[in-house]
Parts: sequence; structure tokens; C-alpha cells
Amino acid sequence: MSIFHLKPLHLLADEELMARAAADSDRAFEELYRRYARRLKGFFFLQLGGNEELAADATHDVFLRAYEARSRYEEGRSVSTWLFTIAYNLCRNHYRSNAYEAQLLATLDAEPISEQQIEVQLDEATLDEALAQVLAELPAPLHQLFSLHYQEELTIPQVAEIVGIPEGTVKSRLHKTMNIIRKKLKKYEK
Repeated sequence: MSIFHLKPLHLLADEELMARAAADSDRAFEELYRRYARRLKGFFFLQLGGNEELAADATHDVFLRAYEARSRYEEGRSVSTWLFTIAYNLCRNHYRSNAYEAQLLATLDAEPISEQQIEVQLDEATLDEALAQVLAELPAPLHQLFSLHYQEELTIPQVAEIVGIPEGTVKSRLHKTMNIIRKKLKKYEK
């Protein structure tokens, strides 16, 4: 009996599963899929304009690429960071192919931000809806950073590794994103 069969798959750490997947264990890879597919699909849903079908296709593409690259997985690297790096790159490719990213980055600083001082008392659901709308209007690169850090709860170093930029740049872009969000939601303050 192999040492791989001593512990049930659902009890293994992601990195142990990846080691088994690299050794051609489809069951270990299926367990990784079970753990990450829903999170990745949610990430894609937010990043690709709320398109369920596109999110499902992109999620499939992540796992297809991960499966094909499983033997090249760097032992010790966080599996979640590796999968989200693949996901981030798929989003970047999608935006580039639509010439979307360049247009949004060029207009980021040119967009006037309305600072109407309207006092409105909102319940939590309405505020959540307003936040979702603001996030949908963010330029894709900023929305991705926000999602990776605040929604997927990845650390600044993990986000920096995923998007391939320095940690300081991640921090400054997240700060800029939070300022945009604050300004756009200012009308909802009491």
C-alpha cells in the first residue's frame, strides 16, 4: 500500500493534494477542484461582468491549465495563490482581448467623482447593493485587487505575487480603490 493512501483526501492540506496530483492522482486533483471551484467561479463572476456562463467557462479553464501544469507545480507554493494567479491572468487576457483594461486605466483619473451631500438612511441590503454597483464600476485592475484582497481574503504578498506587481503598488492601488469607494458611497453616510 502506498503512503498516499494513509490519510483520506479531504484531510490533506492543499499542498499535499497538489503533490499527489503531480504524481498523477486524479482523485487528489478532484479534491482541489471541490475546494476551489466555487471560490474561483465567484471571483470570475465578479470580474467578468456578472456573466454566469463566462464565469463557469473561465473556472473550467483554470482547472484545465492547472491540470496540464500539475507536474510543474512548485512544491511549497501556496495552491490558492497559484490557482488565483492563473485566474488573474485569464481575466487580464479577457480584458486585453476586449481592449477594456487600457481604456479604463486611461480614464481612471479623468473621471469626475460626484460629491453630492445627500443624507440618506439606508438599510444594510441597500448599502450592499450600492457597494456592489460601485465595485462593478471600478476599473477592472482595481476591482481585481479589491476582490483578491477583501473578498478572497488573500494577503498583500499573495495578491502581489498573483498580479505580478510589487507589494507597495498593491497597497497604493488598494488605497486608491478605497478612496474611490468612500467618495462614491459618501452620500450614504448619516
